[in-house]
Amino acid sequence: MAKLSEKIGYALGDAAAGGITWKVMSIAFPLFFTNVFGLTVADTAMLMLIARMFDVVTDPVMGSLADRTQSRWGTYRPWLIFGAVPLGLIFALLLYTPEFGPAGKRIWAYTLYLLMMVVYTAVNVPYGSLLGVMTADDNEKNQFSSFRMVGAYAMGFITLLSFPYLQKMVGGTEQHQYAVLGAFFGIIATLGTLACGLLTKERLKPVRAEKFSLKPFADLFRNKPWIYLTLIGICMNFFNGFRYAVAGYMFEYCLHGDVTVSGLIINYTVFMTFGELTCMIFGGVSPWFTRKIGSKRKAFMWAAVICVVTSALFFFVPMDAAYIWVLVGIVVLTSVGIGLYSPLLWSMYADVADYATEKNGTSSTGVIFSSGTMSQKFGTAISGSLVALFLGIAGFVSGTDPVTDQTIVTITDPVAVNEMIWSLFSIFPAVIAVIMIGLLYLYPIKK
Repeated sequence: MAKLSEKIGYALGDAAAGGITWKVMSIAFPLFFTNVFGLTVADTAMLMLIARMFDVVTDPVMGSLADRTQSRWGTYRPWLIFGAVPLGLIFALLLYTPEFGPAGKRIWAYTLYLLMMVVYTAVNVPYGSLLGVMTADDNEKNQFSSFRMVGAYAMGFITLLSFPYLQKMVGGTEQHQYAVLGAFFGIIATLGTLACGLLTKERLKPVRAEKFSLKPFADLFRNKPWIYLTLIGICMNFFNGFRYAVAGYMFEYCLHGDVTVSGLIINYTVFMTFGELTCMIFGGVSPWFTRKIGSKRKAFMWAAVICVVTSALFFFVPMDAAYIWVLVGIVVLTSVGIGLYSPLLWSMYADVADYATEKNGTSSTGVIFSSGTMSQKFGTAISGSLVALFLGIAGFVSGTDPVTDQTIVTITDPVAVNEMIWSLFSIFPAVIAVIMIGLLYLYPIKK
């Protein structure tokens, strides 16, 4: 039976990766790159697509490499211990805007974003794989997975809520604010990742293949539960990716800036914070909800239904700051569904890993869990790129003046841009959630 300190330690791993680095990359980076850093919409779309699609390929390779690691710290933990500092450092550099021209900025952004994806993979794939070797008890796996989600959402809540207030505290230009906050949150991410590596334990020994082989990768495509769960994971991250990537634009253009209510500054990060808090609460409720429903698959499906209904409802609310609390309320209801199903994905990957080990005779836990981060990156890569692409089609133009080095944003069709933004936050995710329900219906593991 794992101690509480170990479960908290495991939660700190996703608090660092999911609650800080990935949350900021998903929510703040699109708006940061176009409106602060000075990339064009096309460059931003291509950057997010190329970097994350590149990382989609490296994830399974990293999973296989992690499976074969042998050290005094175990199989997966050393990747967290020694990857903590590079993770925080590169994240901080990504939020720094160098005084380069358009070409120099493009090289800086592409290089560091690629490095960030590689380091994130080297840390997060082994982190996810830890769940498969910390315990053999299925209920305890659900508990670890729940702690993980609560850790991610709790830190996401803190990060997003504090962001506008920390910006005010730092002062100066937006470029200076993002650079300082990048360093600050980079340090916290480093400490959380390191603590996770040091506090967790590997109790189970993977059944290792004798030498490197491509067979585990080939086996994946004969593993029907893996195929369905990976598609579900991609849809899940499409759903989140559209909402996260477009939230900043929604406040900037649909609601015309930050909304202040009784002294509370509600900008796009604070707006999403309401959802993070809800996800944190219902992530903790998820194991109980799953037991009541009777299976992980059915619990996931009912949670996804909540997301379909509430996302569609959001579309019909007027684009007016006067309705801010209605919008917040709908985001909270949507996040009930997200909070309930998020822990289930990782627990279901553990089931798929057990299925693969039983079927093939050797452990492919790292490869299986790497597909979880692969689907995360694939979903956010495509959705983030599509957000930039669709905004560009609707009439959003951005870039850096080659003479003054200043960021320039032009809206050629305000009505079309606003309608596109509103749809990307509501209708697009609703359709994705419907597809996710269909895939869950076909998912073959019923436990």
